[in-house]
Amino acid sequence: MRIILVRHGETTWNIEGRYQGQENTPLSERGLRQGHLLAEGLHHISIDVCISSPLQRSYQTCKLCADLHKLPVATDDRLLEINHGSWEGVLAPEIAKQFPQEFALWHTQPHLVQMPDGGESLEDVRKRARAAFDDYAEKYAGKTVLVAAHDAVNKAIICDLLGLDMSHFWQIKQDNTCINVLEYNEG
Repeated sequence: MRIILVRHGETTWNIEGRYQGQENTPLSERGLRQGHLLAEGLHHISIDVCISSPLQRSYQTCKLCADLHKLPVATDDRLLEINHGSWEGVLAPEIAKQFPQEFALWHTQPHLVQMPDGGESLEDVRKRARAAFDDYAEKYAGKTVLVAAHDAVNKAIICDLLGLDMSHFWQIKQDNTCINVLEYNEG
């Protein structure tokens, strides 16, 4: 089976440098154009199933692709972006000022960070994303599945599938509407 893993298009909060986390932000005009270009780029690729994070930015991106394939979009809460806790909706410089040590650690040793005030760690994200991907591999054997998710989710699952721990998180790049192709073959 093949998973085509994409990141959502640009949002206004991406432009502003605001931590989105699980806030439900829409695509910007550029993000919508990116989504259309992604859909056009995948139009001639055979896709059997479309699954998205329930957050609007990923769902909109996935739906643009699904519509060209005349497919519905299923949502999976396990694909939600990392819960940034009290950092959500806050600009990066403000977080750096209010949480200087944690912010520095997030950018140097992200695997050691537990997001404040009920937020998640990368290990939390990795576990739920891996459970989702294991389910997809079992349920959709022999099929091609489009999965639309988020920066941290994509990085965490790619690290996991490559056998890298979360200390390698920042070495994986995920631009808006990037495409990752993952293949599952005999385990």
